[in-house]
Amino acid sequence: MTAKQTLLKQLPSDLSPDRLPQHVAVIMDGNGRWAKRRGLPRIMGHRQGVDALKDLLRCCKDWGIKALTAYAFSTENWGRPLEEVDFLMTLFERVLMRELKEMMQENVRIQFVGNLSVLPHSLQAQIERSMSETQSNCDIVFTVATNYGGREEILQACRAIATKVQQGQIQPEDIDQAMFSRHLYTADLCDPDLLIRTSGEMRLSNFLLWQMAYAEIYITEALWPDFDRTEFHQALSAYQKRDRRFGKV
Repeated sequence: MTAKQTLLKQLPSDLSPDRLPQHVAVIMDGNGRWAKRRGLPRIMGHRQGVDALKDLLRCCKDWGIKALTAYAFSTENWGRPLEEVDFLMTLFERVLMRELKEMMQENVRIQFVGNLSVLPHSLQAQIERSMSETQSNCDIVFTVATNYGGREEILQACRAIATKVQQGQIQPEDIDQAMFSRHLYTADLCDPDLLIRTSGEMRLSNFLLWQMAYAEIYITEALWPDFDRTEFHQALSAYQKRDRRFGKV
């Protein structure tokens, strides 16, 4: 390993390891605009975006952050041009096939959240294989939100709990926040501490609506393919300057 590579793996000296977020979530916005500015087709922005996500995952692992959740494809994204949607489905599958060996070597556990049942069958099979083979890895949990919508997630949790009430398994007075959280896709994850959104847009876009209750939100003008370790360093620096009171004084 070169001196530069060693330096990149180290947490920047101005950041406190005791005040790092345990769970970072990202809305990866701006792939299409990145490509358009360069006179390239939108799909080239998505390809470049994969590289940016891979580098962020490695950075989180190097710097001691235990969970990264990426918003890869929303329930609303089916409304994009068919050619782009088809490309994204193929891209997801190819990336999983290509990166699985390295995720095993790097001790990364990957999981997918969302309504996966409507994805192409070959992609579903690759998702199942990737989750199964990495389920014992423990350095970092990498969650990919695919065909995900926050409102739909909340609705499916309500349906599941209502069914248990109807069947007499639980009583309405048993329902509390902890129980509700256990019925979400993210049941085994702590809530995000930090949400990063690129491209300057200031909205949640139906992402982790329940889980974001007390997340710190960081907006950057950088388009997603340009989001690198310097940008992430700035986001973490801003996060560590926040006074997180969780509604208390």
